[in-house]
Amino acid sequence: MTDASFRLGPDGDADGGPLSIDLPAIVAKNLRRLRVKQGHSLERLAKQSGVSRAMLGQIETGKSTPTISLLWKVATALGVPFARLIATDSAHHPQVLRRSDAKLLSSSQGQFTSRALFPFDGERQVEFYELRLAPLHREHAEPHATGTRENLVVAKGAVEIIIGTERPVVLTEGDAILFDADVPHSYRNLGTEDALLFLVMTYVETVG
Repeated sequence: MTDASFRLGPDGDADGGPLSIDLPAIVAKNLRRLRVKQGHSLERLAKQSGVSRAMLGQIETGKSTPTISLLWKVATALGVPFARLIATDSAHHPQVLRRSDAKLLSSSQGQFTSRALFPFDGERQVEFYELRLAPLHREHAEPHATGTRENLVVAKGAVEIIIGTERPVVLTEGDAILFDADVPHSYRNLGTEDALLFLVMTYVETVG
């Protein structure tokens, strides 16, 4: 979603526990599988994604922890959603998504966090996330794939949303917004306490 790194443990969040999964290893496995399946060499994927061959090689070997921004570039080049790169196998039965086991992502020294509220297996056109913004923090997001839409609702706090060249929109608790996310956009917490948002990401085509 934004230029953030994987967070493999709690970052000052009293409710969060350590993760039981190795995200860099999962990304490494998924990236290599998807690249080989589509017949891309590292050089070709580097040219299409704008990510250097050296960086792609480090990610595939688990030697580098990629940012969300970088993964968006790779996912777009491969024609798959971001979530496909961090997906793990799971059985086809009701799944409880424990907070302590969440794939929690953070940026700006923990001032922005994103938690997936859906399992990554199976086909879908919609993804659901919990977002948290630290007081007065602004988080910038790069354009997503053409046709991607975001539906945000503010559960706590007041947040300023800027989409492309549009005028800023201020949302307070209970307000929601739906917009095309294939342009640069940002979220800024206007308050002095953490802001809590829920995000529904919708893709044009079925993914998964």
